Amino acid sequence: MKMLFKMAWRNIWRNKRRSIITISSIFCAVFFATFARSFQIGVYNKMIGSMVGMYTGYLQIHQKGYWDEQSIDNSFVPDQQTLELLHNNDYVTEANERLESFALTAHDNLSKGAIVMGVNMLKEDALMDLKPKLINGEFPSDTSNSILISEGLASFYNLDIGDSLIFLGQGYHGASANGIYPVKGVVKFPMPLLNERLVLMPILAAQDLFAAPERLTSLVLQIGKPSYLNKLEKQLGSKLNTETYELLNWKTLLPELVQTIQADSAGGIIILGILYMIISFGILGTLLMMTTERMYEFGILVSIGMRKGKLIFTMVLESLMMGFIASILGIIVVSPVRYYFKINPIRLGGKAAESIEKYGFEPVIQASTQLDIAFNHAGIVMVIVLVCTAYPIWKILLLQPIKAMRA
Repeated sequence: MKMLFKMAWRNIWRNKRRSIITISSIFCAVFFATFARSFQIGVYNKMIGSMVGMYTGYLQIHQKGYWDEQSIDNSFVPDQQTLELLHNNDYVTEANERLESFALTAHDNLSKGAIVMGVNMLKEDALMDLKPKLINGEFPSDTSNSILISEGLASFYNLDIGDSLIFLGQGYHGASANGIYPVKGVVKFPMPLLNERLVLMPILAAQDLFAAPERLTSLVLQIGKPSYLNKLEKQLGSKLNTETYELLNWKTLLPELVQTIQADSAGGIIILGILYMIISFGILGTLLMMTTERMYEFGILVSIGMRKGKLIFTMVLESLMMGFIASILGIIVVSPVRYYFKINPIRLGGKAAESIEKYGFEPVIQASTQLDIAFNHAGIVMVIVLVCTAYPIWKILLLQPIKAMRA
């Protein structure tokens, strides 16, 4: 076996030009497949980060049944056991308490429905990155009755800092929810739906408005890295009281985003499939050339007593060795390129940027540096190499030594 490995290695470099052509073909396959997929995954990660960081978080805990019927009557008072479970979990960096409902807002002779969200301002700033979005005023303190309103709502009512907004709605278990709250700041959200009608108020003020003391509609979990999500969901799912609470991840909370990614990913896979077809023909062409050039050599080896099985095994080893060398080189060369486009994403401009910003996404195309992308595509290319070795195997099996040496 050791002798066959040594012979395969020497055979590769016996004809350096031929081997370099084969290795270059496989190298290009790994490089371009990884490069293309990195941009696609990078765009998806950016979309998910924008939507999740803007509103939902990666995980939310609700009263069981709240997501099907999003009413303040399905709010809950978190028990101490659940709070300790979240506090002691290494993956949870923060749990944002929210009380969310709807109310009719009014100012002068105008009125408009609004999403009213009671929050802890500092925690929400860490999740939603509110400070850069604050275009006027300042954050209200958590003990005040002041509010932050979205830019669209401020424009609709022509409100300025210090002006007041009237709220009229329904509180917990049918209680009346009404009050007058001064505007402390104006925030511009990139998502049109939020920018048109979102009001943020200190959670104590919201609980007082909706007559729901200590009650929450959701606990939004902040996590250190998105890669922790699956582990965290499994841990909490096994320990959380599922008869009282429901634990939902961002895929359940944002089904439209999931469908958008799936539809776009299908198109990307088709493009990658076309790329792999081109790659396959390139690799097959180099192996075909290599096999044709070596038929005389194969005829001599078989005629002096070498078994066809060993010859086939040697050929497969040669192909795998060249594929492995090319794949490693492809991963090494594409890594700094991917890293560069992650740090320096391609920024879109003009109408393309405007159309993307309307949906709340930053108009950039950013590469992903996830290692599994490179290794997955290197593995696919290695499988293609193995499939393409079917041709030299078939030629060796049909080999007639005398005829091959005469050719």
